[in-house]
Amino acid sequence: MLQYVIWDVNPEIFHIGSFSVRWYGLLFALGFLIGMQIMTHIFKKENKPVADTDSLLIYMVVSTILGARFGHFLFYEPEVILRNPLEVILPPYRGLASHGAIVGILLGLWLYSRRKESRLTNQTYLWVADRIAITVALAGACIRFGNLMNSEIVGRPTDVSWAFIFLNNSEYAKIPRHPAQLYESISCLVLFFFLFWFWNQHKERTPRGSMVGIFFIWVFGLRFFYEYLKENQVPFEDRLPLNVGQMLSIPAVLLGLYFLVRSYRTPVVLAEPDTMPKKIKS
Repeated sequence: MLQYVIWDVNPEIFHIGSFSVRWYGLLFALGFLIGMQIMTHIFKKENKPVADTDSLLIYMVVSTILGARFGHFLFYEPEVILRNPLEVILPPYRGLASHGAIVGILLGLWLYSRRKESRLTNQTYLWVADRIAITVALAGACIRFGNLMNSEIVGRPTDVSWAFIFLNNSEYAKIPRHPAQLYESISCLVLFFFLFWFWNQHKERTPRGSMVGIFFIWVFGLRFFYEYLKENQVPFEDRLPLNVGQMLSIPAVLLGLYFLVRSYRTPVVLAEPDTMPKKIKS
C-alpha cells in the first residue's frame, strides 16, 4: 500500500536555447487539437458545414486565452490591470483562470453563432455551446493534468495513501498533499465521456442547453468542494470565508441549473428541410 507518491517530474520536455517545450503547453494544445477532431465528427453527423470548424477553432482559441488571462488578473491581481493593462495580453503568460476562460468562451460562441444562425446552418448559440461543452470538458482534463506536470495548484496537507509530495514546488515541498489537479482532471474526463455518450444518444434532438447546463453543474459544483482540498492561490483568500474559486463557482452552478431546467421546458425545433424546387438537369 502506497504511503505517498514522490512527484518530481520535470515540467519541461526539452529546450533549444531559450525556447522550451513544456508538458503544460503541449497538453493545452492537445485539448484544442483533439477537440477540433471531435467537433468535426459532430458537424458531419449533424450535417453541418465542416468548413465552419476552422473559424470555430479560431474563436475558441482567442476567447479562451483572452478570457483566462483577463479573468486571472481581474479575480486575483486586479491591481495589475490598473497598473499595466497590456500585461494581460503580453508574455510571459503566468496566469490563467478557468472561470475567466469560461466567460471568454461563452462570449466567443455568441459572436460565432451570430454569423452561423441562419436557416441553412442552424447553428444557434445553445446548439454550439452544448457541443463545445464536450470538448471543453476534455480540454479541462488536459489542462489540469498539465497543472500536475507543473507541480502547481497543489492540495492541502493530508495523510491519505495516495498523497503526492511535490518536490519541484519549493513552497510546498516535503509535505504529502492532495493531488487536487488529478482530482479535477479525472472529474473532467468522466464528464467528457458522459457528455459524448449523451450527445451520441440524441444528436440533433439534444435538448438545447442541457449539456452546457450539466457541464456547469458538474465542473463548478465539484470545484466548490475541491477548493477545500487546495491551497489558496493568493494570500488575501486566507482572510475570506470562501475563496475566489468557490465564490465564482456558486453563480456558475446556478447558471447551469437555469440552462438545464430551461432545456427540458423548451421543445427542440429541428431545421426544416429545404423545400425549394430543384433545378432539373436536361
